[in-house]
Amino acid sequence: MILEVADIRIHPGQQAAFAAAIHQGIATVISQSPGFLRYQLQRGIESSERFLLLIEWATLENHTQDFRGGPLFGQWRAIVGPFFAEPPKVEHFQAATP
Repeated sequence: MILEVADIRIHPGQQAAFAAAIHQGIATVISQSPGFLRYQLQRGIESSERFLLLIEWATLENHTQDFRGGPLFGQWRAIVGPFFAEPPKVEHFQAATP
């Protein structure tokens, strides 16, 4: 399992609309992508225009090739992109084993 962590900054005053757009985009677009497992959305307390979107993928390729390289990515960005104050910072993580 791979964890995608997207650090997102949005325009002020758009928190509720952005959260609704994320949930809609996950339900209608990202959930259709191969390897999508689940997600979580967290909003900043000190910085209320900052969100962390955590998406679990079966493999790194499910995110980077299947989703980002496929037709669903454009649909996703059309839903959430207008809220971005700057491009999201995206990194991938995996479980640390001893």
